[in-house]
Amino acid sequence: MVEKNDKTPAQAVSAAEAVPAKPAADADAKPSAALDGALAATGDEASKAVRVVRVKGQKAVPFGIAFINASFNNTMVTITDAKGGTISWSTSGRAGFKGSRKSTAFAATVVAQEAGRQAVGRGMQEVEVRVQGAGAGRESAIRALQSAGLNVSVIKDTTPMPHNGCRARKRRRV
Repeated sequence: MVEKNDKTPAQAVSAAEAVPAKPAADADAKPSAALDGALAATGDEASKAVRVVRVKGQKAVPFGIAFINASFNNTMVTITDAKGGTISWSTSGRAGFKGSRKSTAFAATVVAQEAGRQAVGRGMQEVEVRVQGAGAGRESAIRALQSAGLNVSVIKDTTPMPHNGCRARKRRRV
């Protein structure tokens, strides 16, 4: 194995990474010890990921606002803190739905649960819900936020309604 040093250092590193479970030249090395070390390394990486979130300044926000935009083609859920900074969000397309399935009530349920779980994971407990649009996922998204563990304090409908604002187009002659 010593004779394979004719590779470039980059190739040697990739070859070493490709076979991590192979024991070293020592006959005393145990494969299980190598696996335990690998598992310990992943545990350390997971704890570092949690620390990174805290270093960035993410504080637990107990109260927030959930904006649900339920259009005829899609459902979008954004959960923010009281100032409007986004804590979590999800859409039907992000959840894996395509085409006409994005506008279903089931897609809205999946979307709201996903966004709600992310918010609960960051310490949110209570939300004020603001619903906009006339899509199929209005009520199901609110129920999904409740099932994700969030307490819904207020539900507001913020769908824009014209007060006979703009002039309508001229009538079509057939």
